[in-house]
Amino acid sequence: MIEIQVEDPAWAGALPDVEAVVRRAAAAVLGGAPMPDDEPLATVLLEDDEAVQALNARFRDRDAPTNVLSFPAPAVPGAPAEDTYLGDIILAFGVCRREAVDQGKSLAHHLSHLVIHGLLHLQGHDHQADEEAELMEARERTLLAGLGIDDPYRAILDREP
Repeated sequence: MIEIQVEDPAWAGALPDVEAVVRRAAAAVLGGAPMPDDEPLATVLLEDDEAVQALNARFRDRDAPTNVLSFPAPAVPGAPAEDTYLGDIILAFGVCRREAVDQGKSLAHHLSHLVIHGLLHLQGHDHQADEEAELMEARERTLLAGLGIDDPYRAILDREP
């Protein structure tokens, strides 16, 4: 269903079952349907902050690390209609770990949220406008609840002054 590449060993050091966490979150979004020839629907790269900062600077003009980046696969002219590859998401270990600590969450729960968030972006969801954000966050809440994970936005709001 997805390809996982653990590029920063800190991920596995902090979360020994990191690949299982990513697969479980991805299955919540993508379902469990097998793909023809075992082709993945998306790639998840678990990186360090420096790699994500470089990508963020190059492709988003923001010279700082961020928690997750999503890169939807471009439509390929003449590609078969059944070409279902969605794209890539890249997560920064240090940023994700700091956010989890700051928000009082486990790293596994925060990673699950960000994998779901990134995959929803690959499916065309966005949060630039308030209405879009509400729809996307509602979908995230529903998917996370199905995994037994609390509303991540409530935890953030509870910490705001």
